[in-house]
Parts: sequence; structure tokens; C-alpha cells
Amino acid sequence: MSGNPQIRAVLEYVEAREAELGKQAGEIRSRIGELTGRLGELDAESENLRITRKTLLAIPAPAPADEPPVPDVPDHPAYQQLLAVFADTATPLRARDLCQALDLPIVPKHTEGIRSKLKRLVTRGILTEPEPGLFAQPGT
Repeated sequence: MSGNPQIRAVLEYVEAREAELGKQAGEIRSRIGELTGRLGELDAESENLRITRKTLLAIPAPAPADEPPVPDVPDHPAYQQLLAVFADTATPLRARDLCQALDLPIVPKHTEGIRSKLKRLVTRGILTEPEPGLFAQPGT
């Protein structure tokens, strides 16, 4: 070592600083190892979630089992009037009963027209015909 006290002080500082930096570098290397391990865990979990999302999106949506398909009700006001009468009564009705409820004259022209509309509603599943000429809402 040099005999100069100033150089000796600088060399001691340099050695102390080297030791301190070596210690800090060792701590940082240790943390890098820990962080690298944690990063690997996070990447693996992220990949698992990506696969789960892809699998869930590939599953087809189940058909609703609880709700039957809604029948297609004709838009014509006459059908709406017929269905309104059925909504107001809980008993099955004949074409003649509907003519009376709708204040139509009970003549073959009207009863046959009503019966034709009722048959159309039966074919669409909106009404049922428990016996010939008798019409009701499903479940009544």
C-alpha cells in the first residue's frame, strides 16, 4: 500500500464502497431470483385463465329448458280480441260463446269465421281444443 495518508484514505473508501456494492448486488440478485420465480407463477396462472376462457367460449349455450317457445300470435286485431276474451275467462269456450262475448250476431257467417280463427290459434299452439268445437288456453 502507498505510504501517502490521503491515498490510503481513498483506497479504504474504495474498498469499503466495493464491499457495500457487492453486498447490495448480492441482495438484488437474490430478489431477482425471487421475482423471477414469482413471475413464472403469474405467467402460469395467466395461461391457465386464458385456456379456461377459450374452453368456456367453445361450449355451446344450452337451450332454455324451463321456458317453452313463445307461439307466434297473429297481429290482426280480431285475434287480439279473441285472446282477450280467453284471458278474462278461465273456462273453455265455443265459437258461439265468443260471438256473444264480442257482441257479434250469432249467425253462421260470424261463428264460422270465429271457429276458423280459433282453429288457426290451435295449430300455432296458442289455444287447445280439448274436444271438437271447444277451445281453451293451454293448462285450463
